[in-house]
Amino acid sequence: MIKQFADYVTFHLLGLAPGSHGGEALNFFIYDTLKIFFLLIIMIYLIGLVRVSLPVERVRAYLAGKHRLIGYFLGSVFGAITPFCSCSSIPVFLGFTSAGIPIGMTMAFLLTSPLINEIAVILLLSLVGWKITLLYVLIGLGVGIVGGLFLDAIKAERMLQGFARKVYEEGQHTNVEAAEKKRISMKERHEFAKQELAEVFGRIWKWVIVGVGVGAALHGYVPDTWFEAHLGSGQWWSVPVATLIGIPLYSNATAIIPIMESLIVKGLPLGTTLAFCMSTVAASIPEFVMLKQVMQWRLLAIVFLLLLIAFTIVGWALNAVY
Repeated sequence: MIKQFADYVTFHLLGLAPGSHGGEALNFFIYDTLKIFFLLIIMIYLIGLVRVSLPVERVRAYLAGKHRLIGYFLGSVFGAITPFCSCSSIPVFLGFTSAGIPIGMTMAFLLTSPLINEIAVILLLSLVGWKITLLYVLIGLGVGIVGGLFLDAIKAERMLQGFARKVYEEGQHTNVEAAEKKRISMKERHEFAKQELAEVFGRIWKWVIVGVGVGAALHGYVPDTWFEAHLGSGQWWSVPVATLIGIPLYSNATAIIPIMESLIVKGLPLGTTLAFCMSTVAASIPEFVMLKQVMQWRLLAIVFLLLLIAFTIVGWALNAVY
């Protein structure tokens, strides 16, 4: 139905010619925007219903009592299943530090949260199948776990901003008790889910349009042979170049999917495409401007280099095996 509507608006109502640059770009933009908005509305509402019974305080208290490796894994999983972008992850980050949870577990959440979400997983399934989608999820979790382990090893809490370090140190001496689970009526759950939908959708809808717009421009105006000619031969340098190109850009994990789709269609290898998309989502300049609120420059630089190295290695590996 969405595809038929996009075709009607583009080729009948506006009279653009099928196969033309403008027609193909606009058709792609209308179709992918409506498709993503529809999925977002449904999924964010349903996830809100689930999350209303899982207070952040309970999650923090649960993680605080776990073994470090288990904590890294659980922090990464929590980051993967929560619909947070970078700016909305920061208050949760501070909540984790206030509970005195080791900084590595908190960083595992912060690294994974913008990389993986349920909408991205659903859309990836439709693009590249379950095997590559599973690999993408495992890569995102792995980045969080390894990053958390390393940051704990170097005692990264010393490189938090003053107020964040103070909150963390106070949390180390606080007994954290799990919040009592409250009985919540379906009406209250519905109201919470509606509010969650309004807040999350309100934050990311413009980035979806930006992401789809870039994807539409790539789809309609960039020649099919350009990416294949310049970055499509799997040269070793193409992956770090694609990673660096993504740094000045910004997108969330949902908005990057149509861009990824266009790049793959244009002939860019999967590993190079994922390296570019991961860099855009989790290592972009706007992201690090927001993270500067809670981290000193040293810690930002370490996290930045960790991500770039991880994305490059992943890109090389995927290009080699796919």
